[in-house]
This record gives sequence, structure tokens and C-alpha cells, in this order.
Amino acid sequence: MATTVAAFAPAPQQVASSALEATANRAAPSALITSKTDEVGNNLAVKNFLEATQDTGLLSKVAESGLLSKAAKAGFTLSKVESLITLAAAQGVLDEVLVLAEAAGPELIPLLPSVVEYAPAALPLAAIALELQPGTLTGIAVASAAAAYGIVNAVPDDTVVEVALQTLAAATLGAVVPGACLVGAGLLGKIKSL
Repeated sequence: MATTVAAFAPAPQQVASSALEATANRAAPSALITSKTDEVGNNLAVKNFLEATQDTGLLSKVAESGLLSKAAKAGFTLSKVESLITLAAAQGVLDEVLVLAEAAGPELIPLLPSVVEYAPAALPLAAIALELQPGTLTGIAVASAAAAYGIVNAVPDDTVVEVALQTLAAATLGAVVPGACLVGAGLLGKIKSL
């Protein structure tokens, strides 16, 4: 009887000693079998991503855009990012993010070429965003949500195209833009306060 009951007891979990050990050895065995690797053991999707990054000169474009200088002026230093990561790890947030990223790994890896493709176009936007104050980003989030509300109320529901426009406005202006702005404002505020 005792062995049957013990089978339903939760297994004790070990606490990771560092943030990067949070998801170590939690990968499903099937993930190890289905990942495509070269003869050395490199994941081919990641290897292709790194080669595409090199071929497109993405890092050179980052340097040319002045993004790193603007990040330093805005208060983004490695020591501040490190303390932010340590804070996230201490509160358990990093563990959850790493678990989600690992679980979504097979779905995320095919998106890596898109990152290389669209990153150069996003660099000027990132440079502009670094110069904004957290309050400005919060204001943009509110204005965007108000614009979505206005579009949804102003556009009639008579045709499929109009409903699609309402849906696009609600998703983009009502969710994506405010969400990105609020996350950015939170990160900027946290880093500047460190």
C-alpha cells in the first residue's frame, strides 16, 4: 500500500544553483532524437542561423547604426543587465521564461532566419526607442489603445473587410503596440533605476 501511495507523491525538485541551470536536463528525450545535427553535434538550424547572421553582416549593421552607443547612453550596461537577470532569477521569472523557451524550441528555431532578415530594418526603431523616456512609451501605449478603440467604434460592421480592419486595428494598436511599449517602459525604467 505504501508503494502505491508513494507513486502519486510529487517528486522533490532541485533548485538550480544558477540561472542558466534552470532548464538543464529538462528536455524531452524526443527532442534529442528529432533535432537535426551535423557530424560534430551542432544543431543545424542554429548553425544556419549563425551563418546567415555572418553572411548578412548583421553585427556590422548593429555597429554602424550606433545602437550600442545609444544603449550605453540610455543606461543599458552589461552590469545593469546582469543585475536585472540576477533579480529575475531570484524571483523565479527567469526559470519560467527558460522553460517556456525550451518547450517552444522546436517551434522557435525555424523563425531564426526571419530574425536575421528583419533585424536590419528594426535597428533604427530600436535606436529611437532607446532615446525615449519610460513615460513617453507609456503615453504611446495609451494613445495606441485609444486609437484602436476609436477605429473599432468608427468603422462599421457591415462587411467582412470592415470587420477585418477592426480586428487588425484591435490586434495591432490595441494589443501589440501597447504591450511592446509597456514592456519597453518597464525595462527602461528598471534599468535606469539600477
